[in-house]
Amino acid sequence: MNKVYASAKEALAGVVQDGQTIAVGGFGLCGIPEALIAALRDSGVKQLTCISNNAGVDGFGLGLLLETRQIRKMISSYVGENKEFERQYLAGELELEFTPQGTLAEKLRAGGAGIPAFFTKTGVGTVVADGKEIREFDGQQYVMERTLRADVALVKAWKADKAGNLIFRRTSRNFNPVCAMAGKVTVAEVEVLVETGELDPDEIHTPGIFVQRIVHNQHPEKRIEQRTVRAK
Repeated sequence: MNKVYASAKEALAGVVQDGQTIAVGGFGLCGIPEALIAALRDSGVKQLTCISNNAGVDGFGLGLLLETRQIRKMISSYVGENKEFERQYLAGELELEFTPQGTLAEKLRAGGAGIPAFFTKTGVGTVVADGKEIREFDGQQYVMERTLRADVALVKAWKADKAGNLIFRRTSRNFNPVCAMAGKVTVAEVEVLVETGELDPDEIHTPGIFVQRIVHNQHPEKRIEQRTVRAK
């Protein structure tokens, strides 16, 4: 089975559709699959539910899909860097499901592991717990959280082999591995692509069984979300 596609557009062809739930890896702008996000925008699919730690920034990352009004709902932890997101949400044009960051990561991990729900203390006594089951264990209250699965997961890795085994580099090993697990179909954007068998098995973070398609992006832009430098 050939998992390698010539372009991000081809990698998404026949996979993305209107109304899907899409999980997108990354943290801020670190480790986002930028070429796949741009190709998703160009595909024209709409009414999407996007699961991502944040919503990108204006003009980059998931901010591209907000500008074109392709996202119907965001399931996120932090959305404070995007003015268009703020405008749409306050105008009632965009649905938002706020989820604590650790809970969001566990929702994706557990969903990928086939676990339908779990209990956590995070959010008990807050609006996060509204409408959810509360249960007591050992004298402590816990809220039940349903886990997340995605129709399609878009992730960014540093290196991969042609079988789809992935290695993430430094901070980009954030939400990418759990997003890869949670997708029914996972498309990986990678910087370095090698032949199957060249990777040390002990260095692989995500096994190729979780990855169905690969696109090679040798020159990602890698923008910095907020660049602060010291005066000379």
